[in-house]
Amino acid sequence: MSDSEHLLALREAIINMDFEGIVTAAQGAMDAGVEPRMAITGGMVPGMVVVGEKFEEGEFFLSELVVAGEVMKDGIKVIEPYITGESEAAAKAVVATVEGDYHDIGKNIVATLLTVQGFDVVDLGMDVSASMIVEVVREQHPDVLGMSALLSTTMLKMGDVIEALRTAGLRDDVKIMVGGTPVTPAFADSIGADHCAANAVEGVHKCVEWVAGAKGGN
Repeated sequence: MSDSEHLLALREAIINMDFEGIVTAAQGAMDAGVEPRMAITGGMVPGMVVVGEKFEEGEFFLSELVVAGEVMKDGIKVIEPYITGESEAAAKAVVATVEGDYHDIGKNIVATLLTVQGFDVVDLGMDVSASMIVEVVREQHPDVLGMSALLSTTMLKMGDVIEALRTAGLRDDVKIMVGGTPVTPAFADSIGADHCAANAVEGVHKCVEWVAGAKGGN
């Protein structure tokens, strides 16, 4: 099998929510010498993107999103030992889906891609309150806070989190990225976020750019 065929097998295992298939495809890709990060970003992530599109179109339901996410996690477990890089994390990121929102496919992809980029990722999950996010930011001192929402009603909670961080004196200590279907750059500006991610890949590129700039003294 060529590298492209291994990537296609990974993609299809995600779309088909095939737990056995993803383990076989992931191990097969590693045995064949496929670059681990490419297996994730070029194989599994495109599969999750398709799942997300099917959900938005009404073809898949929330339960199928959850299962596909679990399948991807099983694939990541196989591939992670093959990822080599700096022993010390490049930076730390906290990610969460805000209070009242139970959609985490985008957040999960961002968390995975950040991990691939060498970030130490603290994933708080779904339906996370502003007070919990503030507490974790205070304790973990992350370089980046990423917040996700899929509903126009729940995305307003992002502003509550940023205001709570200001009140706690923590806002200036962390870069804040927001994302999700209803979130726009104008909304991000209005609540005082640093960036609105156009998609998971673009958002992670921005995080890498921020960390590189900080290390460079910019």
